[in-house]
Amino acid sequence: MRAAELAEEFPVVDLDADALAAARLLAEHRLPGLVVTEASGCPHTVLPASDVVQFLVPPYVRDDPSLAGVLSESMADRAADKLGGRTVRELLPDEPRELPRVDADDTIVEVAATMARLRCPLVAVMQDRTLLGVVSASRLLEHALTPR
Repeated sequence: MRAAELAEEFPVVDLDADALAAARLLAEHRLPGLVVTEASGCPHTVLPASDVVQFLVPPYVRDDPSLAGVLSESMADRAADKLGGRTVRELLPDEPRELPRVDADDTIVEVAATMARLRCPLVAVMQDRTLLGVVSASRLLEHALTPR
């Protein structure tokens, strides 16, 4: 099976899209991440949902997780405040990650190898500079675990 056959339509967001809207998209559809595109529409990177969660956790709690127990649950209520007025670009790490991408004719093993190497739950399936779709880790596992 080739990557193009596994690829599915998947929501994408622009680098300058509203961060809160992107987070809501992740939450409402229970997505593992989003493909982030440049203004030209070309894929730029993947924003894993875990990066959005990390953005919501104060740095001092990330440094010392034992402090999480002393914070009130109202911190979760302030998530919208923290994301409001920000862009997707601001949620991305300072050092850009390599775009998890595969070619349309890559095999399922090549797709899995890319996911594993980049530790990313999504890979963009490209034909030249055109995004054909996305293969998620769950889609890949579904295919790999289905008896033939």
